[in-house]
Amino acid sequence: MGQRPHAIRRSDSGFTLIELLIVIVILGILTGIVVFAVGAFTDRGELAACRADMKTVESAAEAYRAQTGNYATAVNGGATTLVGAGYLKNAPPTTDYVVTYTFVAGPPQSYTLTGAIVGGGAC
Repeated sequence: MGQRPHAIRRSDSGFTLIELLIVIVILGILTGIVVFAVGAFTDRGELAACRADMKTVESAAEAYRAQTGNYATAVNGGATTLVGAGYLKNAPPTTDYVVTYTFVAGPPQSYTLTGAIVGGGAC
């Protein structure tokens, strides 16, 4: 009981406000770095999925042509499409990327596949 309040305060251990603010700033910087690093992985995944879907449609279009002698009129729709004829189970999703399929009828018959990541470049 003979101790003075000033001496008791110096013996208390703890963090100062400056130390806590420095730790919070460092954690914020590390979080920002992680967010940008993970964002690059999702972009590459969308690109790979877009390319894979383009290859799937290309294979289905060639199989349709080998069986019927003509290219399909579209990917999805009526009986003369890749989905309607059973060469694709369903059309590829277009939530993160858009793949455009153009089937041109008449001699010489051909088709064109183009794909693009939404908000990004071509796939």
